[in-house]
Amino acid sequence: MNDQKIRRPRQADIASLAGVSVSTVSRVLANEPGISETVRRQILKVAAEHGYPVKPATEAVAGGLALIASDGVTGGLSVFYEAIVEGLRAGAAEAGMPFEVRMVREDRITPDAAREYMQAAAAEGLFLVGIDPNEMLRDWLQDTMVPTVLVNGIDPGMRFDGVSPANFFGAYQATGRLTKAGHRRILHLSGSHRQTIRERIRGFEAAIAAVPGAEGRFVSMTLQGSASREAHERTAAILAEDAGFTAAFCMNDFIAVGVLEAVTEAGLRVPEDFAIVGFDDLPCALMTNPQLSTMRVDRAALGREAVSLMLSRFRDGTAPARHICQAVIPVAGGTVVNVEPRE
Repeated sequence: MNDQKIRRPRQADIASLAGVSVSTVSRVLANEPGISETVRRQILKVAAEHGYPVKPATEAVAGGLALIASDGVTGGLSVFYEAIVEGLRAGAAEAGMPFEVRMVREDRITPDAAREYMQAAAAEGLFLVGIDPNEMLRDWLQDTMVPTVLVNGIDPGMRFDGVSPANFFGAYQATGRLTKAGHRRILHLSGSHRQTIRERIRGFEAAIAAVPGAEGRFVSMTLQGSASREAHERTAAILAEDAGFTAAFCMNDFIAVGVLEAVTEAGLRVPEDFAIVGFDDLPCALMTNPQLSTMRVDRAALGREAVSLMLSRFRDGTAPARHICQAVIPVAGGTVVNVEPRE
């Protein structure tokens, strides 16, 4: 008779049998979020069949509330943020997080207003979507230790978790597409109202500085009305100066559409006489002639990453703040000569 004690299976054994990594097994057995239900069920099935003890499910996840700035022109949700909200909803649903959204006027978000919104939604965590908290709100969030994630936002003081596109590197790459195509006098049409946008300005300036003989001109926009109309007017005035600018990197695709209209009206060929690169890869980029060359932001992924940061903050409210920066991807289009292989 064999009295040898049967060895308890290890997580490595479960991983091998389920065809996944040991870290994935570890996360599932610890009931951590962020794993697909198909993979989770498979791992739990293998673990049960081989006698590995499984913890019971954790208690319900605390709720999250997203405050999102309404579009100043339409009073509705900016097209840029629609996919971000969908990513937030999807990530929250996967994690079992109760989740609500409120559109708000950014200048009216006081500590009292934020507290009331959160109480009404029974939320413990706050997503600030496209909103840079003012000093009063920052102080309140820090003092009360409200779990907070900036979505498409950056806190220069790293007091809050955040997720954003790689604004500096994306702008550097976008401008590089123009210099690689031979352009040396390049406009940058942008506002400077948010830290994320200032990162794009820095990226533009760095890309210009990296090329001998290149010259950049920052064209400040008010962004008080139609961005496309304002960009059209500013570009037409600059072209009338005949200052020798042959290209433009635009803060977003709406601005790029206005630049393209002005350039075409001036009788210039695109991209032969004047090249344009936008940012964000919004639906309007597909509607221009030629199709707009831009930089794609995976907005839904930003929302999902924000949920992941919030879940981590729920687990450890005193951990150092983290910022997740996602790469942006060039979209070829036809408004700049493509000097690299197409996607």
